[in-house]
Amino acid sequence: MQDIDDAVRAHERWMRGLLGRDLVVGDLDAKHRGMRKSPFIFLRATYFRWAETILETCPELGAAPKVLAIGDIHVENFGTWRDAEGRLVWGVNDFDEAAPMPYALDLVRLCTSAMLAKAERAPEPKELAAAVLRGYGAGLDAPAPVVLEQGWKWLRAEALVAEADRAKLWRRFEALRDGPVRKRFRDALRGAMPVGAAIDAVAPRVAGMGSLGRPHFVARATWRGGPLLREVKALLPSAWSRAHRGGDATIHAGVIAEGAARAPDPFFEVTNGLAVRRLSPNNRKIALGDMAGPMLSGRMLEAMGRDVAGCHASDPARLDAVRADVGGRKAGWLARAARDAARAVIADHKAYRERG
Repeated sequence: MQDIDDAVRAHERWMRGLLGRDLVVGDLDAKHRGMRKSPFIFLRATYFRWAETILETCPELGAAPKVLAIGDIHVENFGTWRDAEGRLVWGVNDFDEAAPMPYALDLVRLCTSAMLAKAERAPEPKELAAAVLRGYGAGLDAPAPVVLEQGWKWLRAEALVAEADRAKLWRRFEALRDGPVRKRFRDALRGAMPVGAAIDAVAPRVAGMGSLGRPHFVARATWRGGPLLREVKALLPSAWSRAHRGGDATIHAGVIAEGAARAPDPFFEVTNGLAVRRLSPNNRKIALGDMAGPMLSGRMLEAMGRDVAGCHASDPARLDAVRADVGGRKAGWLARAARDAARAVIADHKAYRERG
């Protein structure tokens, strides 16, 4: 296994080789600082390390049936959006690292992230793993999106944006000042606007941890009496494909986002190596700080597991094999694997922090 510092340098060389002058070096500096703060942030920032090492940490997972999986799943990779019918939908909303891989890895990473987050009232490892598996099993039996219009009142109450937070979002982006943006990014943002929208500003955006270093921009525009926002970021092939699929350069984000068991965001589009989406109070990622304890409650983890199953159902031909594998695993397998993975992440974080 590569030393963590060597692994970070190798990954960033790979990024530089693909992005060239588009690599945002200043964002990498911010990423390195964040990686030292906590094992949870380290996990979010280093999916490439997870991809390289998880089958050494948990070799028994390598034989699990493969699906088009999320890859970089964690408890802060969920949010809300409006679907084509205007319904409020909750679920996984970042698929940058999607690739074909053993389905069990998404479940282990989700549980590992919950263990490392250590929020108040979070269930014990056995309980949180059991909650994720209950949801995942229900999602395999009846794959469907989590539409917050009927039957999900408790989750809708947690996910709705308070008026103060809604106003805060718009105020934050009012401060945007137009800056130098390469033509392909500006064109992608312009193409995502409704006809007649007047773009007021396009500026770099710093968001997420795993995507830091890749160019990321947000545009504010005025249209028919009010503001609107669009963001664009560069995509790279999944780190899983780099480590396990011979460097396959296929980007799978658009395919899994549009899966048969999802109510996709009609404003999310992947084309020419770029992902474009709408930002708004209803189109957002939900961070732990927004929902604190409820984010890691048993019923929330169950809902997360259910939505992961809905994402895996993008490949429905594989679901029977996945159901059989889940049913055939020994009790406690998920909690044990997540504990092992969490220990490995903590060790890497400690080594990285001490050498920094």
